Formats: sequence, structure tokens, C-alpha cells
Amino acid sequence: MLATLGGSLALLFGLLLLLLPLLASELSRARDSVWGAVVLLLGLVLVTSAERLTGAPMLAVLCGGLLIGRLGVEVGQGRWRLLTEEERQRLWSVERWQTSLSQIGASLGRLLQLASGVVGGLGSWLAERRTARPASTKKWVRPEAKVPEVEEPVEPGDDPVVVSGFEEIDALLEQAVPEAPPEPATPEPGEGLGEAG
Repeated sequence: MLATLGGSLALLFGLLLLLLPLLASELSRARDSVWGAVVLLLGLVLVTSAERLTGAPMLAVLCGGLLIGRLGVEVGQGRWRLLTEEERQRLWSVERWQTSLSQIGASLGRLLQLASGVVGGLGSWLAERRTARPASTKKWVRPEAKVPEVEEPVEPGDDPVVVSGFEEIDALLEQAVPEAPPEPATPEPGEGLGEAG
């Protein structure tokens, strides 16, 4: 439960740190958005991993949260001291906060408008891609009819013969080249001689 509570507080503090340039630009510094994102990430991890943090890890998270809180208070006090008296008074005025909140509202409205434009463009692109694709891109090829076997010997100068298998090639070779009679086997030197003893 402490991890969930600490994570929720870290999420709130990180969000406030991200919005600090819009709410109180006098107190903000250049890298506040980066540190706000880090604190948001810490809060997210604490909320999602609350059931695993028990015992010593929970004590470490609690001590880390206290240290981060103490450092945050000191940084805030240091920034408050650097303000002039006029800036401090202006921070307490209602008019200034109304202006800041209206600026945040305008920024959020513009962000929502941009997001809806992007979503609409993406939706139309996906619809276009879905309808532009042809139904099927496969081409079916039928096998050609078999060529009848050639029974006549091929004369030189005739049209070339089309064959469809190795058997036809063997038959054509046998017709073209007559088989030579087998050569008689010659005995190798030393064969057929009995061993002299």
C-alpha cells in the first residue's frame, strides 16, 4: 500500500513539475521537464510493481521517496529565495493564475486538435490502403499440352525438336548415334599366369 501511495504522489509531483513552465514560469528552469518525466516514470514503476515491493525493497523505496521529497523542498525554497518581491506578489495574484490556466486550456485544446487530425489522417490512410489493394495478385498458370513423341529420325536442317522428358532425349540420342560394339576385354599383364614356385 505504501508503494501505491508513494507512486501516486510521485505521479502527481512529476505532472506538476512538467506543468511548472506553464503555471509558474518564474520558478521553472531549463531541465524541469526531464526531471518531471523521471519522477513520472518512478511513480509509474511504483504503482505497477506495488505487489512485489515488500520488506527491505519497500524500506529502500520509502527512504528514496523521503530523500527525493527533501531535495525537492530545498530546491523549491532556493528558487523562491531567488525571486524578487514583485515576482513573489505576482505569484499570489488571482489574475496571474487565471491567465496561466487559460494558457494551459488553450495548449490542451490545440494538442487535442492535433491528435484528432493525426488520428483522422491515419484512419483515412488505412481506409485508402485497404480499398486500393487488388483482391488477388496470384496468376494461375496452366500446364502446356504434351508434345507427341517424334518417331522419324531428325535430319540436319530440320526444325528443332521439343522434348518433355529425359526419356525422349535418350531415345533421340540412340537414334542419332548407333551403338558401337563392345570392345573385347584385354587381359592385363601378369593375369592368367600361374605362380611359379
